[in-house]
Parts: sequence; structure tokens; C-alpha cells
Amino acid sequence: MTDKLAFVVALCLALLGWPALADDTLANTIARIKPSVVGVGTFNPTAQPRNRLLGTGFAVSDGRHIITNDHVLPASLDRERREELAVFLHGDSTMRRAERVATSARHDLALLRIEGDPLPAVSLGHSDRVREGHAVAVTGFPIGAVIGLFPATHVGIVASISPVAIPASRASELDAAAIRRMRDAFPIFQLDLTAYPGNSGSPLYHPRTGSVIGVLNMVFVHAGRERALDRPSGISYAIPVKHVHDLLNEAGLRP
Repeated sequence: MTDKLAFVVALCLALLGWPALADDTLANTIARIKPSVVGVGTFNPTAQPRNRLLGTGFAVSDGRHIITNDHVLPASLDRERREELAVFLHGDSTMRRAERVATSARHDLALLRIEGDPLPAVSLGHSDRVREGHAVAVTGFPIGAVIGLFPATHVGIVASISPVAIPASRASELDAAAIRRMRDAFPIFQLDLTAYPGNSGSPLYHPRTGSVIGVLNMVFVHAGRERALDRPSGISYAIPVKHVHDLLNEAGLRP
């Protein structure tokens, strides 16, 4: 292919709205993000298997701290059997012990501190600049460790910026947590993006810059959790990154 023809093809792809095919920008961004993404779960030397992957997280600040969802972490650990929080590095499943240092139950966020050498930290952006229609990408571990500890990336757009509370169609669907969310709602990003169980805690970022603008925290399931894999709705939600900034400030850490 001549240089002139290659230029024409790239220009046509860009005009058709396929920038990811026209250049390597997204591929380069993913390559930068992946080393920061970890699996989050527990390690128990007396159990089989010893490692249990519960969700996704990503390195922030000094590289020794991890952001994930509060709901990813177990309510309690079996200390008698030496169960502890852990993060797992992709590819070789290297385990790092972790401890919880701060949480925000309202915003479904948790901050962990890990042992060992620092990981590459992501760049945190500003969620107040996000607009409906902006392109986004998310990298994490869909379906947990079932398909291996290798981060996968999905792309989409911000479909809506709406209150965190999802309307209930009948009173029987309301519980105490749902009522609290409706009374104390805050804006959340609704995404036109397919995610799966295991993606909770994944970084949501700008495809070109890699700047993290949110934390994936739930998937809309229209046919029960057991059908989330074979019938994904394509609707996901993410917590704006401003609440990550707040959690880091409370812990005395720089973004």
C-alpha cells in the first residue's frame, strides 16, 4: 500500500467514526493502563483454591494503594484460617497482601494498601468535565478468573449522567439500601458499555489520554444475575472519580 493510499484509508476510517481502527491510540492507552490494573480478592492458605478473585482494582497515588468497590470486599475474613485481603497481578497471578485503609459506603469505594514494590499509578482526571456522549473505555477482569487473570477492555460512551438510585417498578423491590440511595442520591455515569461480574472496581478512562474519570460499580441486569453472562444488558454504571479524590484526601494521599 502506498503512503498516499494509506493516508486516504486512514482518513476515511476517521470520517466514519472508527478512530480506534485508524491508529494505535487506544492500543497504546490500554498498554499504559494494564500494568496498573489488579484483581482484588482474598488469599487463604488452607482453602482450595487458595486465591479467590472477587473484582478489579487499580493503583493510585504512590502505587502502593489500590482503589476498588466497597461491595467487592468481603464483610468479614476467616482469621482463624488465616484468610486475608489480597490483590493479584495479571498474567502470572502474583499475590500481594492488602489491607483496607479507608472506605466510602455511600459511594461504594474502598482504598487498600498493598505490600511490595509500587505499581504504576493511573492518572486521575476530573469527572465534572465529563459530558454525555463522551467516549470511554474500561479495563478489568470480566467473569473473574474464569477466563484467566488477563485484563480485558470494553469501550462505549457515557449514555447519561443520572442519579445513582434506579427507580423501582413496585414497592416490593424497595429495601432499606434502595431507600437510602433515593434519599441521598448523587450523580453517576450511566454507560452504553457491556461489562460483567468481575468488572466491579475497574477504572473507567478516556480512550486517548488514559485519564481515569470513574470506577465501574454495577451492571444493569434485566433477567436475573444468573443470566448476566449470556444476556448482558449493555448498560453499566460508574462512580465519578471526584469521589476517589475525596477518599484519597481523607486518607492524606495525593492523587
